[in-house]
Amino acid sequence: MVKVKRIVANIATQDSAAAKHFYQDVLGLDVLMDQGWIVTCGSAQTMTVQLSFMSEGGSATPVPDLSIEVDDVDAALTAMTQAGFAIEYGPADEPWGVRRFYVRDPLGRLVNILSHR
Repeated sequence: MVKVKRIVANIATQDSAAAKHFYQDVLGLDVLMDQGWIVTCGSAQTMTVQLSFMSEGGSATPVPDLSIEVDDVDAALTAMTQAGFAIEYGPADEPWGVRRFYVRDPLGRLVNILSHR
């Protein structure tokens, strides 16, 4: 049996600088690799990797392209608004135990940023 070691979301863009600003500068991810044509952001620490298959985003919201769990969703919300990113949903305390908001990254992807309560 094959053991999956890593799953990477690949997002097409011609503006890796905008992506780096959103994911590195605002969300605090590390740039793990930058070859010019590919920039990989992540964490030097171990992350849990999951795939979710959704028919809706919950609470009658659209399915987000990415979900990113953070340690402090309110700090992330403040960082996003201070950086000028419009919040599209929330913040909301959901009945399944998360606090979250939706924001669109500069590449047009809908990102669900959440913390478990």
